[in-house]
Amino acid sequence: MRLEGKAWKFGDDISTDHIAPGRLFHLRSNLDEMAKHVLEDADPEFSKKVQKGDFVVAGKNFGLGSSREHAPRIIKIAGVSAVLAKSFARIFFRNAINVGLPVLICDTDKIDNGDDLEVDLEKGVINDKTKNLTLAFSALPKGMLNILNDGGLTAHIQKHGDFKLE
Repeated sequence: MRLEGKAWKFGDDISTDHIAPGRLFHLRSNLDEMAKHVLEDADPEFSKKVQKGDFVVAGKNFGLGSSREHAPRIIKIAGVSAVLAKSFARIFFRNAINVGLPVLICDTDKIDNGDDLEVDLEKGVINDKTKNLTLAFSALPKGMLNILNDGGLTAHIQKHGDFKLE
């Protein structure tokens, strides 16, 4: 699976409150509306400027805080194709895969806001086309790629009638 888009750079410790502000909890049954506010506490203009296929790029500990499954879901609904970060909160990482949002652990220091990126999930390669730079990440396991290719864990189970990792 190859993904292409623009980088939106954030720092360390972006919490689920930054992603899906608690004050908008009343929108949890209308995720399309909530997605209009994704990451607004980290960048008030992000949801207005992000384009389908773009990437969220962050530092350490992305997604810390509560285990809100709607945090990665609204990132995906907003059109983000993947989140690249130095590290992720464990529950956020699992929730992201479950909803079909690729989350990639990599060194993000050389990626700047606005860089054009191409990501190959199978090969574990990020091409920063703006800087003519290639970065590596640990390629995702085949089972995880299958879940992502099927659109998330629920879609994977519906397609296969079971949780199949082969």
